[in-house]
Amino acid sequence: MRHVVLLTTGGTIASTTGENGKLVAGELTGEELAELCGLPTDIHVTVRSVLQKPSVHLVPEDWHILATEIKQAFQSKDVDGVVVTHGTDTLEETAYYLDLTNTDERPVVVTGSQRGPEDTGSDAFMNLRHAIYAACEPDLKGTGCVVVFNERIFSARYVKKEHASNIQGFNAFGFGYLGIIDNDVIFTYQKPIRREMYELTEPRFKEIGIAKIYLGMSEKTLRALIETVDGLVLEAVGRGQVPPQLVAPIEEALRMGKPIILTTSSEEGKVYPTYDYKGSAHHLEQLGVVLGSDYDSKKARVKTLVLTAAKKDVMLGFS
Repeated sequence: MRHVVLLTTGGTIASTTGENGKLVAGELTGEELAELCGLPTDIHVTVRSVLQKPSVHLVPEDWHILATEIKQAFQSKDVDGVVVTHGTDTLEETAYYLDLTNTDERPVVVTGSQRGPEDTGSDAFMNLRHAIYAACEPDLKGTGCVVVFNERIFSARYVKKEHASNIQGFNAFGFGYLGIIDNDVIFTYQKPIRREMYELTEPRFKEIGIAKIYLGMSEKTLRALIETVDGLVLEAVGRGQVPPQLVAPIEEALRMGKPIILTTSSEEGKVYPTYDYKGSAHHLEQLGVVLGSDYDSKKARVKTLVLTAAKKDVMLGFS
């Protein structure tokens, strides 16, 4: 019989309804969630309740706890894969961290739900069921971490929460999904051509911030943020441009040895040194800013956290 380890962390999928009718995220243990959802009977599922939190309460140190649990699960050769249940608000960030830090070939599948398990029409049951089947799918070996949601399988590298409440909550703009689940059968149509993995034993995470750039943003606003962080992801506009008044604080940060990674607020496309003027991607690259390719700001932050924890060169990591 196939064997899947289910690691639960809380979120809406593990929520209960309070007396005021509001959801209380992360109230259910893994065992309670498994009993409520009714897991597949043709797969042996080992349940471990790792955390019980709303996903926005997680911190990078919780990622390491989760990654350690996955590594421990894969020490058993009879485990086909691992499923992680998670709140949807920060699911894409955790999934990408696990994608970068899991060095095993077996699938790691992250899922959650937009509606609580007690809600009418909840997606908790089907998402969890499908994630378990995906975790023991041979075609997903070597794919890295994937996200299963609403009958679709997404790469952790590109998946994003696209809707705040609809059960079609996730998408991968410009790249699509890797496959679908139809009547509990996995159909895989495409896979990433390469994996990027880092071994983190006892990571010490730096404080990496995100600054969303907008028209008229003041120098003092950016400087205030730079002063509080060890590195910064700039979510710039278009091909990677920032207003000229922001160049001075960026230069100061670089002189202090703080990595600055340039991304774009556009849903598709990558930053590129197309233009030659103050604040352009070309100008910033000449100063020492790292061009963040087509990463969105949150994924770029996760990767920078991993690179710095692994003591890797940030510029090389994005090249």
